[in-house]
Amino acid sequence: MADPEGNRVVLVAKGMYGIERIGIRLGVRDVEAHRRFYTEALGLPSGPAAADGALTFLAGDTVLIVEPATDAPHDAAFEGKGWRYITFQVFEVDREHAHVLAHGGREARAPVTLGTTARISMVRDPDGNWIELSQRASLTGSLEPVHG
Repeated sequence: MADPEGNRVVLVAKGMYGIERIGIRLGVRDVEAHRRFYTEALGLPSGPAAADGALTFLAGDTVLIVEPATDAPHDAAFEGKGWRYITFQVFEVDREHAHVLAHGGREARAPVTLGTTARISMVRDPDGNWIELSQRASLTGSLEPVHG
């Protein structure tokens, strides 16, 4: 199947790659660099073994499937059709943003507060894929930056 923008959507049997709800497949130039990034910078646990050199990581009840792709971009664009970034909900965006940068992530947007709704930042993985870190007030309470 395809979504309205032409992105391929595949329904899989429940449990495939550990997927119970959502799985996101990401083609990358260097699987090992992404393994380090997703485990060290984002702290995601490894998921079930996958085929063809792919790795899986668990983000709540979402499974991220990282697989080799020779045509993966080295500097993914933010604008365009389809999914452009993934969001991780965190409790302290400033701390998590600094942790990602200290572990190989690239800064795309420093932490900012969006009114009373959220404090967010944007970082990039080894291929330049965009990742939003979001501290939503409705989930965490305060949006005050944590210093120290």
